[in-house]
Amino acid sequence: MKKAYRIKKNEDFQKVFRRGQSFANRQLVLYYMKKEDQSHFRIGLSVSKKIGHAVMRNQIKRYLRQAFHELEEEIHPDYDLVIIARKPTNQMEFHEIKKSLTHVLSRSKLLNKKIRT
Repeated sequence: MKKAYRIKKNEDFQKVFRRGQSFANRQLVLYYMKKEDQSHFRIGLSVSKKIGHAVMRNQIKRYLRQAFHELEEEIHPDYDLVIIARKPTNQMEFHEIKKSLTHVLSRSKLLNKKIRT
């Protein structure tokens, strides 16, 4: 995932939280906001210290970035997305995190129909 496709600024995070919509499952919370003027979606990741030590948090973020990379072609491009990881993600492998991410994206109708579960 290119760095240009990431949300880094606090004000961008806050904008998505305030103006966007959300959907959650047991593992992830997804906030999303439509932005007409961009050609590619942007993602912001948030993993709390409550989930684990730095190595664990960075591993979860790597898993999420890789899952977004694999789903890149299926996600609608004109959205800002913020993912908040919940406590169960520290016990999950990559494929479980990807499945959970696919679930929240499809339930919020951000995925193309061919991959929805």
